[in-house]
Amino acid sequence: MSLKKWVVLSAAGSALLLAGCQNAKADNTNAAGATWSRMEKDNITSMDPSKAVDGISAQAITDTMEGLYRYGGTDLQPGLAKSIVKPTHQGTVYTFKLRSAKWSNGDPVTAQDFVYGWRRTIDPKTKSQYTYLYTGIKNADAIMAGKKKPATLGVKALDQHTFQVTLDHPIPYFNTMLASFFFYPENAKVIAKYGKQYGTKASTLVSNGPYILKNWNGSSTSWQEVKNPTYWNAKKVHIKQINVTAIKDASTAMNLFQSGKLDDAIISGDQAAQAKAMPDYKGLKQTATTYLQLNEKTEPAFKNTKIRQAISHALDRDEFIKKVLQNGSVAATGFTPIGLAKDPTTGKDFNQEAAATTKQYSTHDTALAKKLWTDGLAESGKKSITTTLLVGDGTSDKKTAEYIQNALETALPGMHVNVSAVPAKTKQDREFSGDFGMDLSGWIADFPDPITFLDCMTSDNTYNQGKWSNAQYDKLIKESKTTYATQPAKRWQVLLQAQKLLTQEQGMIPLYQTVEAHLVNKKISGMTYGPTNYYNFVGAKIK
Repeated sequence: MSLKKWVVLSAAGSALLLAGCQNAKADNTNAAGATWSRMEKDNITSMDPSKAVDGISAQAITDTMEGLYRYGGTDLQPGLAKSIVKPTHQGTVYTFKLRSAKWSNGDPVTAQDFVYGWRRTIDPKTKSQYTYLYTGIKNADAIMAGKKKPATLGVKALDQHTFQVTLDHPIPYFNTMLASFFFYPENAKVIAKYGKQYGTKASTLVSNGPYILKNWNGSSTSWQEVKNPTYWNAKKVHIKQINVTAIKDASTAMNLFQSGKLDDAIISGDQAAQAKAMPDYKGLKQTATTYLQLNEKTEPAFKNTKIRQAISHALDRDEFIKKVLQNGSVAATGFTPIGLAKDPTTGKDFNQEAAATTKQYSTHDTALAKKLWTDGLAESGKKSITTTLLVGDGTSDKKTAEYIQNALETALPGMHVNVSAVPAKTKQDREFSGDFGMDLSGWIADFPDPITFLDCMTSDNTYNQGKWSNAQYDKLIKESKTTYATQPAKRWQVLLQAQKLLTQEQGMIPLYQTVEAHLVNKKISGMTYGPTNYYNFVGAKIK
């Protein structure tokens, strides 16, 4: 999932704000009001499960919608499905018995809502960016290619409360995918009513999850999530209202936490460094990687492997984290982050296994960077490169861009980097249209398997916005999904080969794995954080 979560926030006034902050508690979180105030680093861009692409929108959709499953911490738990389903027919058929549930407008949630939602998502007319995750469901690839109609997708409503999915072949991680919003049910009547306006503001939405979105008009910098009385598990929703504010500056976030107006503040820079000793501090290690995409369409020289490798070696990731982020993030050695998945045979971490033979490609080495750069320019028939680095308009992105710009222009003779800092929605539009030279990107796990990262860099994936392409890489990813889908040990080795190839080629340039620094009011309990890096407020309580 594409992210706009690069946290390099202003340190202005941090010493003053930190003084006395250890005793700050949000006064608005009392048992009677049962409200929780938190922040995001940007605005919601879409509430349409078929069209949303960023983590901020995904959190809001997770709060207000319900799919077959829901993560409670690392545990996959039944949502609208009554149980975690075991497939039949050699792993190709999943039959879900659904709970009795309602939409917030009183309509029943039915198996047909899942059929409709899944067909709508995969329909090329919808232009969803997540259709590639439907690969493996019967006829999905043919539908995406325009060879078959969405109605032929391998999904059906056996009755009002029985939803069945048929796969072309077993998908070992299929259940873990179903907690994600792009597999949620959708209300056909509501979507027909609002048409293109559906999901663009709160008044065009209908909810079937724990909360109902309020006071969001499509560009709002704050919004509320109010308890949904029709949610099937409403008795477990103890927090009556969640107030969310988009804050792009750490000083502002710290101020609001100190004054009791925020219960959960995201900080970075000097604030994060000093806050680590505070009792309210919490570092959330995310299965998320921030990286650079190099656009091979707008700058053909980026097709040269030596030039890509030179850019990687010019960056001192450890220095950047220590001096700029200061939040405990980890220098990335590959696309797939630490802690996502373990070897089914040895129990070793996927990232660390791959890095054993590829970590040298992300080391800081200015002499090597200069040599590779010089050789790469010569091979490309270039004497210099002038490019534009696309970033968000938050303080974090701007400071990150400053560091990258300085590092590359200092280490690589003839490299000129202009910076374009734009709002999140504009950035998304430019990424998908290919309007950039370099792009500061982020990817967060959609489910706990390496394929959720590695799939993004196949040649025809919509999230491979730099257009890096490697036939062997594509072959390995396809084999992991088909030939070796039911052979865990062999599948693991194929995925390792893919990660190694991607890292060697620097098809994307990994920067860091996020550890997001928070100050969190200790009055809350039972709020869990899942492997897809979203909060689950079901079961959470305020003391």
